[in-house]
Amino acid sequence: MKFGAVEIGLAEGAVLAHSVSLGARRRLRKGRVLDADDIAALAGAEVEEVTVARLEEGDVFENDAARALAEALVPDPAGQHLQLTEAFTGRVNLLADGPGVAVLDVAALEALNQIHPMITLATVPPFQQMTDRGMVATIKIISYAVPQDALAEACHVAKAAIRLAPPVIDSVHLIITETDGGAGTKGQKAIADRVAAFGLKMDEPKVVPHDEVALSRALIDQAQGLTLILTGSATSDIDDVAPAALRLAGGDVARFGMPVDPGNLLFLGSLAGAPVIGLPGCARSPALNGADWVLARVVCGLEVRDADIAAMGVGGLLKEIPSRPQPRAGKTSK
Repeated sequence: MKFGAVEIGLAEGAVLAHSVSLGARRRLRKGRVLDADDIAALAGAEVEEVTVARLEEGDVFENDAARALAEALVPDPAGQHLQLTEAFTGRVNLLADGPGVAVLDVAALEALNQIHPMITLATVPPFQQMTDRGMVATIKIISYAVPQDALAEACHVAKAAIRLAPPVIDSVHLIITETDGGAGTKGQKAIADRVAAFGLKMDEPKVVPHDEVALSRALIDQAQGLTLILTGSATSDIDDVAPAALRLAGGDVARFGMPVDPGNLLFLGSLAGAPVIGLPGCARSPALNGADWVLARVVCGLEVRDADIAAMGVGGLLKEIPSRPQPRAGKTSK
């Protein structure tokens, strides 16, 4: 692509690089392919020179390039649960077709962004929870055209590298344990709102004593869909009341504790093939915490392995919340 200032007599068929005012009520906007009428209008406004981009053989216009890359990334919009916007000024946005979690082939997307500096893709972080019509990614062709061979390589590398995982859980249950001095049903709304964000409705919570046997019986009664446990007293060990109750009910605990703060005291397990999440106390607050990350993946049917939770530690130091001002701040050593 050739870029630079030219006399208007040589500008027909080129792409206008900078907007030009033709008077109080008319303006030729950048990105426009200049035709004979435009050249006449420029002459009438006594514009002698304009800055243009002129495509060379093998170049692909910005909108065509953005559209081609979008279609390579999302060859099956319905199956990938994504919507593509129309190409405009070299940009196409990829939108979530409903709530879910963004699943990215990070290696492929990083490789795409290394092919040509004028071919760019920006995304949300991997496993970001999305709302309906939320922007998962944006493609931007920075220049007015890019080489065909670079575009072809980008399309090949990026093929189907982005998708949205929609909710697969159809029912969510909450069991709350109560102690004499426990928090009881406090925070119930915050948890219900988290579930509602996926288009799901949580059953009325079941409240039981903070007791291993009572909780195990409640778990057996709820052994379907996704079961959440919110204990009146914090779960401090893998043999504490809630994890022990899950094992007593015939389930297993896959992971206790996570390197996300707030959210350390989460545990994840299963019962009769259905997932069970032991929520940390911070889940009573609507503020982001580690439970949100695990809940989103489980609701959307994504595997959450021990290694997945361990990997959440990088980026897992979440901002403080007003109700707990700087609880982790201790004395600074000199």
